[in-house]
This record gives sequence, structure tokens and C-alpha cells, in this order.
Amino acid sequence: MSPVRPLRRLGAIVLACLLPFTAGHGQTPTVAAASDLQFALQEVQTLFARDRGHPIQLVFGSSGNFYRQIVEGAPFELFLSADESFVTRLAEQGLTRDEGQLYAIGRLAVFAPQGSPLAVDADLNGLRAALQRGEIRRFAIASPEHAPYGARAEEALRHAGLWDALQPALVLGENVSQAAQFAASGNAQGGIIAYSLALAPNVAALGTYALLPEHWHSPLRQRMVMLKNASPAIAAFYDYLQQPAAQAILRRHGFAVPAED
Repeated sequence: MSPVRPLRRLGAIVLACLLPFTAGHGQTPTVAAASDLQFALQEVQTLFARDRGHPIQLVFGSSGNFYRQIVEGAPFELFLSADESFVTRLAEQGLTRDEGQLYAIGRLAVFAPQGSPLAVDADLNGLRAALQRGEIRRFAIASPEHAPYGARAEEALRHAGLWDALQPALVLGENVSQAAQFAASGNAQGGIIAYSLALAPNVAALGTYALLPEHWHSPLRQRMVMLKNASPAIAAFYDYLQQPAAQAILRRHGFAVPAED
């Protein structure tokens, strides 16, 4: 594969609306959550603290990196992965209480910042045309190596026949939230990001987006699981995420909330 440029440090232009990657302070139970959940899960956290009185610390990042950290002994108590395969692998290693619960199905969106020559559409015809005109110098996705949204973005671009043509322009975020930062900042002509991030008002105000067809990539089946060391507060939060109030928040942020198979 042709080399791609890593995500550059954005410094002052990093979008404040996408930071911080952690929430909460002090010695509180810690949840490792896929970065596509950043806005939705913080809202659930607020309601949970109000309703149950338990403080929960959220840490957001790529699911693949969290998987590796958990295997190496990181003290997370709950893992919300953007790809259920990471949960399955942890369960097979005896690191979880059980096989977890499917909590959401995510979607991909193509995003272009204001002033971009990229016209967004569900079939990526605008991206194809902008590439042919030589107007795409940078295009952001999450790293396919360890971020599920990056792997699915690669699948979608291959389906559209654009993966090879985009190689010189690709910039990779450590996770999909970083890819969204890069695309929305205007330092790229666009990117493929999580639909949940494209819907966030502070991100949507910075550009336009289009939802990509589900059949262009493998399903983003998102599964959560409690680790062996999960505390009663985390067990309560795990249960709360399966209740109607939390599920309504997930739906509002663009996730499908499926029944368990």
C-alpha cells in the first residue's frame, strides 16, 4: 500500500468541541469508549450521575488501542467498542465477565468543511469528481489498522473504486474523532467520519455531510462488556446504558439501537 501521512498536530486549530478525550476527575471508575460515542456518552453520563448519583470517568479513543491496553492490564472497568470483535477476543481470553451486549450499530458519513471544493453525496460522486480535478490534497479517515471506523472507511472507498486514487491525499487520525477534527478544521478538503460526530451541532455547523450506504462496508456492530474488575457503579452504568433513556440518546446521535441477536 502506498504510504499515507499521519495526522499532524493541529495546535490552536483543534476544535474545542471535540475535546477533551477524557471526562471526569478523581479516583472514579473508568470507562474506555470508542470515540464515535463522545457526544452521546457524555450526555448519558450526565443523566446517570443525576439519576443514580455515581460518578463515572470516560476515556475516548480507538477500539483497537483500548483492546491492546486492556490485554496489557489497563484498569478500565467497562469497554464500549466500535467493533464487537475486540470484545469477543477479550472474552475468549477470560478478561471479561461475559460476552457483553450489543449496544449500537454505527454509520459512516462523508464530510466536507465550509469552502471545500468537495460536494458531498451518498454515492461519493462529488469526491470522484474533485479527485479528477486535482482538488483533493488531504482527505481524513481514522487509521484502518486499529480504528473500526477507519477500517470501514477503507472498505467503503474500495467499494466506490476510490481507495487507490486517494492514497497520496490520505491523512490518518488516531481515532475517528481525530479524523473529524482534521476534516472539520478545514485543513483537509473532507473526510469519512462517524455519522454520530457529523450530527453533532458544533461539527455540523462547520460543513456538510452525507450518510454513506450501509452495504458499502461491514456492519459497525458496537458491543460493550464489563471487565473482571468492574465495580457496582460500573455495573449500574452498564445496566443504565440498556434503559430507554440512554437508548433514546444513542438514537438521537445517529446510532441504531438493536435487539440482541
